[in-house]
Amino acid sequence: MSGRGVTAMLGPTNTGKTHFAIERMVAHSSGVIGLPLRLLAREVYNRLVERVGVNRVALITGEEKIAPKTARYSVCTVEAMPRETDVAFVAIDEVQLAGDLERGHIFTDRILHLRGREETLLLGSATMKPILRQLLPGVSIVERPRLSSLFYAGQKRITRLPRRSAIVAFSSDEVYAIAELIRRQRGGAAVVLGALSPRTRNAQVELYQNGDVEYLVATDAIGMGLNLDVDHVAFAQDRKFDGHQYRNLNAGELGQIAGRAGRHMRDGTFGVTSRVPPFDDELVERLETHQFDPVKVLQWRSKALDFTSLHALKASLDEVPRVQGLTRALPAVDQRALEFLARSHAVAGKADRRDRIELLWEACALPDYRRITPAQHADLIASLYLDLVEHGTVDEDFLAKQVRHADRTDGEIDTLSARIAQIRTWTYVSNRPGWLADPTHWQEKTRKIEDRLSDALHERLTKRFVDRRTSVLMKRLRENAMLEAEVSVNGDVFVEGHHVGELAGFRFKAVSGAEGPDAKAIEAAALKALALEFEARAARLHASGNSDLVLDSSGTVRWLGDPVARLVATDNILRPRAVLLADEQLTGTARDHVVARIERFVAHTIQTVLKPLDDLANADDIEGLARGLAFQLVENYGVLFRRDVAAEVKALDQDARASLRRYGVRFGAYHVFMPALLKPAPAEMITMLWALANDGLDKPGYGELIPVLAAGRTSVVTDPGYERAFYKLAGFRYLGKRAVRIDILERLADIIRPLTQWKPESGGARPEGAFDGRRFVTTPAMMSILGATPDDMEEILKGLGYRADVASPEDVARIEAAQAERDAEKAAKQHAGVAVETVARRADKPADGEAGAGETPENPVAGEAAEAETSEKPAEEQAAATETADDTTADTAEAAPAQPEKADEAAVKDEAAKEEEEPKPVLLWRPGGRSQNERGRQHQGRGQRNEGRGRGQPNRKGGDGERDRAAGKPGGKGPKGPHRAKKDGEGKPRDQRRERDKPVDPDSPFAKLAALKAQMKR
Repeated sequence: MSGRGVTAMLGPTNTGKTHFAIERMVAHSSGVIGLPLRLLAREVYNRLVERVGVNRVALITGEEKIAPKTARYSVCTVEAMPRETDVAFVAIDEVQLAGDLERGHIFTDRILHLRGREETLLLGSATMKPILRQLLPGVSIVERPRLSSLFYAGQKRITRLPRRSAIVAFSSDEVYAIAELIRRQRGGAAVVLGALSPRTRNAQVELYQNGDVEYLVATDAIGMGLNLDVDHVAFAQDRKFDGHQYRNLNAGELGQIAGRAGRHMRDGTFGVTSRVPPFDDELVERLETHQFDPVKVLQWRSKALDFTSLHALKASLDEVPRVQGLTRALPAVDQRALEFLARSHAVAGKADRRDRIELLWEACALPDYRRITPAQHADLIASLYLDLVEHGTVDEDFLAKQVRHADRTDGEIDTLSARIAQIRTWTYVSNRPGWLADPTHWQEKTRKIEDRLSDALHERLTKRFVDRRTSVLMKRLRENAMLEAEVSVNGDVFVEGHHVGELAGFRFKAVSGAEGPDAKAIEAAALKALALEFEARAARLHASGNSDLVLDSSGTVRWLGDPVARLVATDNILRPRAVLLADEQLTGTARDHVVARIERFVAHTIQTVLKPLDDLANADDIEGLARGLAFQLVENYGVLFRRDVAAEVKALDQDARASLRRYGVRFGAYHVFMPALLKPAPAEMITMLWALANDGLDKPGYGELIPVLAAGRTSVVTDPGYERAFYKLAGFRYLGKRAVRIDILERLADIIRPLTQWKPESGGARPEGAFDGRRFVTTPAMMSILGATPDDMEEILKGLGYRADVASPEDVARIEAAQAERDAEKAAKQHAGVAVETVARRADKPADGEAGAGETPENPVAGEAAEAETSEKPAEEQAAATETADDTTADTAEAAPAQPEKADEAAVKDEAAKEEEEPKPVLLWRPGGRSQNERGRQHQGRGQRNEGRGRGQPNRKGGDGERDRAAGKPGGKGPKGPHRAKKDGEGKPRDQRRERDKPVDPDSPFAKLAALKAQMKR
């Protein structure tokens, strides 16, 4: 009894053990699997036929044998498994039955002795783990958890059990009584008994599985191998007769049956009916956690039988096991029959040699399908045995008479069940090798009779226990009587105990499957009976809190999960109208209360989520042009493109701006917006309100961008299939292949602004990314806040209106080197002190033709930079150029720092690494605008107009104050832009254009001072 090469896969029900065994068997060249029931064997046989074909699978049971010559796999009942086999794979299912008093010794024999050449698999309950380790040293044990959970649901009346329930009893009378009750109260039930033929049981199970009935009444036959879609198992009895006595079911047996609840990943429940005491807490915990007492001993009967004499045979059957963990089985049906036949002189006289004793023992194996007394069963076996000994085969006249007596389909359920049991006996006889002269004829004949009887029994069961028309309800409707209606906690509606539909909110939906005038009558009766329920629900909704109501993304208002209203757009985008979803039975005051409560909830929800926008819409202290701008902001859900309102923003004075800022409005370079609305909840609400007004609930992209915003993404790749408006509603600016969050774009503008305002001749340190005062290059800081790669940055900047000049890395390096030389000269001048100032005054007016300090012959780009004006900026940034410095200071706290995603940072680093490996052209970005020739002509004309204008002479825009602001003097209020006038040592402005025209003088004091400084450093 070695466990080497044996795997025990143990666990509770619904763990997929049988499915695993089938998959393992087809992976081998040959195999045999033993199952506890003929019904389960037929199910596994059909599954294997689908996998490998009908010619490769055999089915062998006591009553049926399908054995193609090319069969490689055999499906058997455990009793029909060969005692010795030469196949690659062997599996035995439900091995815990080895502890059963009646059949256990057969399972024990197969467990201990039957092996596959390559793999042996034992399937069963975890209670077998200790005994298998004890009896099979070296066995490999694999425990599988249940795929779903099992919960205790307590005690309920049978008429209150939920749909898809199985009610379990342990006698046919009790099963029939319960099925009759369910038929009257709930429309019908399927019936499954162990005494039914497999064909009848399959038909009844199909009736339940197809949904023709919602309830199944069964014995413990459902606990072994039947795969059912049962949600709840209810025990109507907890005692059974086990063949010897009436006893309570133990926890393992209850767990085997309760485990039928739930299927695959769907959880199940179990409980008791009103006639069974509730389970105690300890038992409930054991059933829910599948903790049962281990099997301590296995039933055993000697395999080495002595056929030398009847006395020797009986002695060998009574042999006691010599291995701890095994116990001698009680006399089974075959052993009891042998005891009776041994006392018969006719039988004992014939059993006088070894072959006849073996034949007698084979005859005693005839199952007692009829459940008759042992003496009657022994008499039948004696008749068969004497025929076999005297004639070599069973008397066919006797067989024909018995078969003919069973071949009748009249009668009631019990009569048909008895005939099926009788014909199964003769089906077994016809399948025994060598018992009949023409076994094929009788096999076909008995199988056809059994099928006819099974079909007739199924018809009787269905007729008796299934009433789909619910005749009682129809009778009450014809009498126009007041019907009693009941609504369960899950919304199921019952009229006179019959399930007629479901109530969701204030709408009734009739049960599916009802047709014709009966369905209309049932629905009318239900609605009539539910009038009081509608009023009660209206009162509860009117008094409910906001936590019981929810507004989902489809614009539907739900109360406790059920839809009660839907929103439709109105002229006021922040005040949609609620349309009640209710049947006509909700009328009068009750309907008004429901509508009022829903409207209050919708208004409160919108005002809470969109409070900044609602406050702006109702602001009384905003007047004039600011009021118009506020109105546009509300109509555009809190975001305006600055280019669209450039004139209005320019016309606002500081007080008007301040009044808007108090309500959370920010004036950015590209947008006028409200940062508080750039959050997931407000963005989702805004998107939903826009969709209601524009029929956008079904448009592609609806609701897809809110999770992106919630995840903290600062930019996202755009989907061309999405409705473009959804990007703006979610707080993103659509820029071609990429969309960027609006507040992040304003942070980008804050980074770019100093780069375009810096001038090489200003003397200050060059910011990172600045190039020549007019153009700039992208920096890691820009890519970091956008979570973008260099290619993404190119797309984004083009979308913002910037244009790129392409330069080679060598030209860029040369220009930057020249800029570095100019910076060194300026540094040298600063350290020269008074001498430098004196020299600077002498060199105040250089001769014509000299180059300015800011330009060298090697730096032609610097000359272009001096000609660049703010007119070349994008239209949006031009409009904001005067205010952004103040607005940035006022609104810095409003912009939440965005964290770039690690994946985007990694992409930036990878892109940078590629650029280091292979030099690429450098993109010098500049604000887009008019052509270069137009800018040159405009700049030239501006110079001619300004020629001859003195310090005190007013400019075109205004007086001295305006000119001072442009020059950056303390008295000015304007921004210190790139055109602030330079000053000499005495504070006088100098003509920049004249300095740029001066050539470099190698004998100038500046050159000599720079050379002296370089010499001192050495």
